Amino acid sequence: MHPGVPRHLFLLLLVWTGIARGESCTELVGDAQQGGLLWGRVPPQATVTLDGTSVPLLPDGAFVLGLGRDAPSQQTLVIEGDGGCVQTVQVSQRQYNIQRVEGVPQQTVTPPEEVLERIARERQLVRAAKSQRIERPDWLLAVRAGLAWPATGRISGVYGSQRVYNGTPGSPHYGVDVAVPTGHPVRAPGPGRVTLAEPDLFYSGGTVILDHGYGLSSSFLHMSALHVKVGDEVSTGDLIGEVGATGRATGPHLDWRMSWLNQRIDPQLLVPAMPIDN
Repeated sequence: MHPGVPRHLFLLLLVWTGIARGESCTELVGDAQQGGLLWGRVPPQATVTLDGTSVPLLPDGAFVLGLGRDAPSQQTLVIEGDGGCVQTVQVSQRQYNIQRVEGVPQQTVTPPEEVLERIARERQLVRAAKSQRIERPDWLLAVRAGLAWPATGRISGVYGSQRVYNGTPGSPHYGVDVAVPTGHPVRAPGPGRVTLAEPDLFYSGGTVILDHGYGLSSSFLHMSALHVKVGDEVSTGDLIGEVGATGRATGPHLDWRMSWLNQRIDPQLLVPAMPIDN
């Protein structure tokens, strides 16, 4: 940033010049769609923001961007340093499966008053686990090379789908569900460190959060048994738990979710097709 120029005026200047020149600051590769990840690189001394969110950089200037379920069709990537640059990130919009269900008993839609304090406390635990910033370039680069399925079986739920109960929208589904029997092993899809291991959360039951570094994490929900504890570091394929139907689940399955900072991304975009023989 130029000395003596207020930051907000400097950013406005960058935006204007970037639009005027039609510049591309850096090459972005990956899935430029809602739920996708994009990868790029800038000079190591630069700072990067995406729509105002600070983007963690690896020591060599590499970075990853997560595009949330409802990411707008255009996002602004600002790179400061060595003159600075702004580019528009074009995001493909997706169509999600929205189901409307009427006549559902209200107590199954809205949790009872007596558990609201518990829910708030557990949400804080999850937020704290995801807010850690673990700097392990080797883990993040392993994710870029490709993840493995943590469990193989019938896919019974997909990212982005949503139900509207009695006219009230429920929370979107942010993961991919794999329907397999209770006790089926759950294995780490990539390397990382366990930042949460809770056997009985109200909504998600047995839950593990695995941090892959630089704001990228995986969550594994509804498990019947956990085989890791907070602080454990695991490699791809290591056993972390067993499938179950704990929490608010109607049957045994693994709900695998991924987040980049505060954006929910689609795990299914980071793995090969589910094996036919599973």
